[in-house]
Amino acid sequence: MNRKDEVREFLISRRAHVTPEEAGLPDYGGERRVPGLRREEVAMLAGVSVDYYIQLERGKIRNASESVLNAIARALRLDDVERAYLFDLARSAPPPAAHGRRRARQSVRASVRRVLDNLAVPAVVVNAQQDLIAANLVGRALLAPHFEAGRPNLARFIFLDPRARDFYADWPLARSMTAAMLRLAAGRDPLDEDLTALVGELSTLSPQFRADWAEQDVHEHRTGRKVYRHPEVGEIDVTFDAFDLPGEPGLSVYAYSVEEGSPSADRFALLSSWAATREFGSRQRAGEAQGGEEPASSAPPSAGGT
Repeated sequence: MNRKDEVREFLISRRAHVTPEEAGLPDYGGERRVPGLRREEVAMLAGVSVDYYIQLERGKIRNASESVLNAIARALRLDDVERAYLFDLARSAPPPAAHGRRRARQSVRASVRRVLDNLAVPAVVVNAQQDLIAANLVGRALLAPHFEAGRPNLARFIFLDPRARDFYADWPLARSMTAAMLRLAAGRDPLDEDLTALVGELSTLSPQFRADWAEQDVHEHRTGRKVYRHPEVGEIDVTFDAFDLPGEPGLSVYAYSVEEGSPSADRFALLSSWAATREFGSRQRAGEAQGGEEPASSAPPSAGGT
């Protein structure tokens, strides 16, 4: 889908979600041919001409002023993330001669690895296309099924691995949030070839992704709650918080915690023990392979080409 199509589909989907009553418009009865607001109603609420709004909805949004974009956002009752996405669509629309760019394979610096390894809670490093770039030992244990892939990626696991339906207690929510996060990332950087390739891959291989992507939702997942059905320790109810990594553009650390004294806290303790046992076993085997000597580093290998 090109940039104009993305603008058109997003604006059409957002006005379909707003009823005349929600917008404070009178309802004169009768059957409406479109769900939500009509184009002329959006234009009236935004204070622009109908012809101008039609041009915006056709994707000609690159030169729209900030005041016009804000007016459209108010008319469509966009939340803060949707408003930012609309501005991204307008400001990052590439000129016709623009070419895509491929990111270098990402990794984290040694100091970040040390911080991860010294955290008492599970933690992973994730980029915009949902690659799991690095993790501490207990983070790898928490998301163990994901790390069985050669290049672990949250979106691929959620949409392409049948185990995801069991691992995520609310798989439909995990799906829709992941698609919405990818759409937000694509709006911010439309020239990211890796992200474009991932969306194309998921669209080809997963009918469910195509359906979720077509919803045109955008979401920024910085904190919240997840329930995992871990194959070794059972159901774990976790809270997660995301932190941007200074000096590492596009990378975020996701840290997971549980309430003290809860059943999930007991399972967290079991998870740590299980992770330590697995790590000890791998270190022991590595030592045997080196003639009984201890490996130079006990840190687990990070994911995603690092």
